[in-house]
Amino acid sequence: MLILVAACVLVDDAGLVLITKRPEGKPLAGLWEFPGGKVEACETPEHALIRELDEELGIDVAAPALTPLTFASYTYPAFHLLMPVYLCRHWTGEVAANEGQDLAWVRPEALTAYAMPPADEPLKQILPGLLGLSGDF
Repeated sequence: MLILVAACVLVDDAGLVLITKRPEGKPLAGLWEFPGGKVEACETPEHALIRELDEELGIDVAAPALTPLTFASYTYPAFHLLMPVYLCRHWTGEVAANEGQDLAWVRPEALTAYAMPPADEPLKQILPGLLGLSGDF
């Protein structure tokens, strides 16, 4: 079974990236991930992200603010995950943990210190280069 999930790399003015911690009771609880969620039937990945970012974080993102960045493809025991990943540097509203999840703003090169789901692990290594960041902010 193929599961389509969209994720977003939110980057603030200081060059920090937002990650969220999966809450207890969910699969892969305790692991950090980029915000996003499942793409529903008849929904584009961009619209799924706009919906998810509003629900999870209380921010408004316009579709033109979402730039395709990369993707992840990973086979879990029960399904195959395909995850387009978008970059977003512009949104309105203040980021909040609307679902009680932990939030962390981290330097892209510091992502290696955070345990993430297997599909996200390769993203930790390539993200600084994709963002064109040298670590000098």
